[in-house]
Amino acid sequence: MRKIAANYVFPIAGAPIRNGYVKFNDNNEVVEVGQLAGECEDTEFYSGILCPGFTNAHNHVELSHLEGAFEQATGMSGFINQINALRNTVDEQGRIKALEFQMEKMYREGVSAMADISNCSESFPCKAKSPMYTRTFLELFGSEPKDAEDVLESGKRLAETAKEYGIDAAITPHSCYTMSPQLLAMAAQEGLGSGYLSYHSQESQEEEDLIMSGTGALAENYRGRGLSTPPVTGKPALVYFIDRLLSFSQSPVKGNILLVHNVAINQESIDYAKKHLETPFFAICPLSNLFIHRALPPLDLMRENGLQICLGTDSLSSNTILSIAKEIVCLHKNFPHIKLEEILQWACLNGARMLGKDDVLGSFEPGKKPGAVLVENLDWENMKFTDDTVTRRII
Repeated sequence: MRKIAANYVFPIAGAPIRNGYVKFNDNNEVVEVGQLAGECEDTEFYSGILCPGFTNAHNHVELSHLEGAFEQATGMSGFINQINALRNTVDEQGRIKALEFQMEKMYREGVSAMADISNCSESFPCKAKSPMYTRTFLELFGSEPKDAEDVLESGKRLAETAKEYGIDAAITPHSCYTMSPQLLAMAAQEGLGSGYLSYHSQESQEEEDLIMSGTGALAENYRGRGLSTPPVTGKPALVYFIDRLLSFSQSPVKGNILLVHNVAINQESIDYAKKHLETPFFAICPLSNLFIHRALPPLDLMRENGLQICLGTDSLSSNTILSIAKEIVCLHKNFPHIKLEEILQWACLNGARMLGKDDVLGSFEPGKKPGAVLVENLDWENMKFTDDTVTRRII
């Protein structure tokens, strides 16, 4: 039995507790949460705040070898050119070593669960051994309709490999601009059989321009490479995606559907998602969005609409660090009016809900095993993370 206390405990399931404590049994299950009444010899007291383990709601850990390789502020078109040129510039051994290092680092810094994107099997052995829970979304690409069946079959073979490693994994579509309408619908239907889907949604204005009017840098990039582009609809890109789902499913579409980035999300898109998706989640990756686009999601609009927001890091091809703490610092700097209590809800419990693991992870509640993270070096006056803030796993 361990009784761990700190200046503040953020249980997530309730209000922050000053001089709070969390008691864990020998299986690291939460037994009790409360406020210290006095000094106790059996209490481990830490200077900082204590919160449950984080959920990284969006990552591409297999791209960890690309740390420091990408030019920033290129927009989506420029980013695609770089990923095509640089993705395989490190050999397999180097790629695996890099992802193993980042997986261990994230766990040590407090990530208890992760929604990860994979295009190959290189991360599977590490995930199978890691104490971190992962759900792997096997992302499909393919702009040409004639290739849809072959791409889907390739994804199914990768899913079988994941099953051999005993990890939770299923096919998912990447985005509107990397897939033919046929492949998008086929991949989504296959993935929803697992109950979960991840989708890069409205990451940039370039994506919106492509779908709404067939114009912009992304459209020109694809045409310049002789690739097909999706149909022009005059509607937001998220509406286009949901309409592909409705081509094979009744409304509201069932399953935990994670919409990632949401930089260009608007009220029309939100209304359509709330009408036609049973349990949508909305992941934000602020440092990645600044890295590629120098733009951020309209968080106040998302909050006003009561969306279930999750927090992710994206990859080291579009970020300088895989750190939930640094993402929170970015949010504090750009949205200072949003309280830490709300942001930690995004970083811990909402992501666990999206992964279907909120019965175990995401909050300090009796019977759960969320892990415990100590956050040190805060701005106590404003209750915010700072550039000096560090997080480390206690349990």
